[in-house]
Amino acid sequence: MIEAAVFAPSGTERHSADTRSALADAKAAPGTTWVRVTGDDPTELSLVTDVFDVHALSVEDVRSGVRPKTEDYPNHVFVLAKTASLRRGETTFEDEVRTEPVGLFVGPDWLVTMTTDEVDAVSRVWEGTLGEDARILRAGPDFAAYRVLDRLVDDYFLLLDDVETTIETIEEGVLDGPDPEVLEALNAVRRDLLSFRKVLWPTREAVGTLARGDVDEVRTATEKYYRDVYDHLVELVDLTETYRDLARGARDIYQNTVAQSTNEVMKTLTVVATVLLPLTFVVGVYGMNFSSMPELEWAYGYHAVMLGMALVSLVLVAYFRRHGWL
Repeated sequence: MIEAAVFAPSGTERHSADTRSALADAKAAPGTTWVRVTGDDPTELSLVTDVFDVHALSVEDVRSGVRPKTEDYPNHVFVLAKTASLRRGETTFEDEVRTEPVGLFVGPDWLVTMTTDEVDAVSRVWEGTLGEDARILRAGPDFAAYRVLDRLVDDYFLLLDDVETTIETIEEGVLDGPDPEVLEALNAVRRDLLSFRKVLWPTREAVGTLARGDVDEVRTATEKYYRDVYDHLVELVDLTETYRDLARGARDIYQNTVAQSTNEVMKTLTVVATVLLPLTFVVGVYGMNFSSMPELEWAYGYHAVMLGMALVSLVLVAYFRRHGWL
């Protein structure tokens, strides 16, 4: 689906963009033109490619969802960003980071956004330009592109809020004792943070190119807005690394808890084996049944041996308790 919005003195107007001539008229209209392409229909993509003279490889990058980047062309700059949201599963360890590519082609007086599916951040800015926030297009295509990127980055914070809540829940579970589900949830969180990190780092570099004034399509007056987005991305990178450290620390606590539990079991088994060792020795000695053993003929020999073994056991147990081993 192709939609066009043009900022005119009377306000933002919708223009038909279902044919080549209509799309060309929208591009040539005075003011700032924003063409929004949703879906991957080859005919529509080819139409936009021809009218706005955008490179076919850039369109293919949007469809394939490669890593975020910024590329400068003679008549426009291409920015590929990505959405990032946490798709919930039935359990915590089934959560995963879901991404959608968002392509922005910024020209001298036009902006083309391409998405393979409906993207909430793009839709909200789009509806704003057609409503009360018409200044978005009045400020130029570079400012409209900034607003889209800013929305995407704001949604990144929501994802990290969810991850933080999950980590806090996991930390509480770790302290309750070893649980295989807690370990699976920890691994899932670390995997999500790694996936999110792969989105953040190239996005930061892509926005940094726009913030430094390396492209002609971004005016000096708009660079400060991109610098603000860049600062948010730096903060997000720091938060991601912090949460990765928290997840790593929770895993270490879990492993220490498991090791401590194992040590407790081993200590108990060692105490039991130590108590049984002298008893086994006594039973083994008298189990030889040599005829020359004087105790074999003693009427109270059995009772004496059992009493002796009980006393030895009691002495050993008292000793272990005194030293805090039981």
